[in-house]
Amino acid sequence: MSEKHPIQVVFVEDDEDVRAGSAQALELAGFGVVAHESVEAARQAVAPGVPAVVVCDVRLGGMSGVDWQAELRRLDAELPVILISGHGDIAMAVQAMRDGAYDFIEKPCTSEHLVAVVRRAADKRRLAIEVQSLRRQLADWPGIQASLIGRSAAMQQVRELVRNLAGAPADVVIYGETGSGKDLVARCLHEHSARRQGHFVPVNCAGLPESLVDSEIFGHESGAFTGATRRRIGKFEHANGGTLFLDEIEGMPLNVQAKLLRALQYRTVERLGSNAPVAVDCRVIAASKEDLRLLSEQKRFRSDLYYRLGVAFIVLPPLRERREDIPLLFEHFVLEAARRFDRPAPVVTPHVLSLLMAHAWPGNVRELRNVADRFVLGLFDSEAARLLDQRGSGMSLPEQLEHIERVLVSEALRREHGDISATAAGLGIPKQTLYDKLKRLQIDAAAFRGEVRARESGLPLGST
Repeated sequence: MSEKHPIQVVFVEDDEDVRAGSAQALELAGFGVVAHESVEAARQAVAPGVPAVVVCDVRLGGMSGVDWQAELRRLDAELPVILISGHGDIAMAVQAMRDGAYDFIEKPCTSEHLVAVVRRAADKRRLAIEVQSLRRQLADWPGIQASLIGRSAAMQQVRELVRNLAGAPADVVIYGETGSGKDLVARCLHEHSARRQGHFVPVNCAGLPESLVDSEIFGHESGAFTGATRRRIGKFEHANGGTLFLDEIEGMPLNVQAKLLRALQYRTVERLGSNAPVAVDCRVIAASKEDLRLLSEQKRFRSDLYYRLGVAFIVLPPLRERREDIPLLFEHFVLEAARRFDRPAPVVTPHVLSLLMAHAWPGNVRELRNVADRFVLGLFDSEAARLLDQRGSGMSLPEQLEHIERVLVSEALRREHGDISATAAGLGIPKQTLYDKLKRLQIDAAAFRGEVRARESGLPLGST
């Protein structure tokens, strides 16, 4: 049996013939089996997090299966325990299930039934182990890598740019679709810069009333206009020593752009109603979902401001172009939502993952976060129906299949730390076939080995 995480069966039965026959049936089905005649002998085979399923008779010479199930529940609550019971023990076994046992099998049972129940339990255990692995990975990722999550080549490039630009004084323009994480990248640049002790001041340029934009950004003196009863410090001045983030800068009125250009050039501002310049030392990060150069050519954005801002650029890829990042991002958002809503984090099954991979994600990472919230709140069934009925996803069936294949291969490489032989064995394909897939899907196995070294050294991914 070729499994991503081989699951061993710990089988406890004091009847030698039943023990031998059941162990043989499970081994023929592809499971590794360790068989014991008592709980006392089997204890050494079980530990927290062990990739195993326990199958135990209810009535044994020493400790009973029911008592051991309660002990195992305290040891590892997610370890599946299957109880085998005679007819007279069914009530006891049902109570044990209510107390956390995975299932019970009534004697006598067929080999097919035993294998089927164990296989379902093994699948559940495998998923739980994979979730734990993802959670450990998320918890271990440091710095920029922990904020800008993803293993795709595009996100590795974004992290490298952020790392290189964070400590520089240069102004930055971030491009990306709505919901792609421009605000997160801006905050990451600020938090990993020498200005991290200063204010991070976000301004949504498209969300401010035109009559207030000038006052909001540059401030005003008392009496500067009707209603200005006291002095107001503008966003630009408030960002002194820190970072000013101008989101949706393409929506800034042209007359305000002229004042911003002068402020950027001289690093001074003049409050409305004042002629005295105020020196400001801040870094400016702008974000736009439209090409500012194209807008400047169309006279919809000042070209001189574009060239003043355009020192460094970061382009965020939409989620549909980095689908291999969806499993890790979704698990991260599920864990966040579980903490926020004080709910247990549900297991992300292959069915859920396939729905996520097939969706077009027009709302990008923001939409994925919302879906994770609904998943934790138990509202995913209706969401799944909506995802299944996507007629405008823009992806053909071959494109969807290729994206899913890329994710499955990438996940296998992650689990095996980039080991080609182990990954090929885990996927059940020859090594040469895996090499062909890596070339066709443009996956770099060395990046997954580097990811492990980065985590072990405490450096962000891509560090040298």
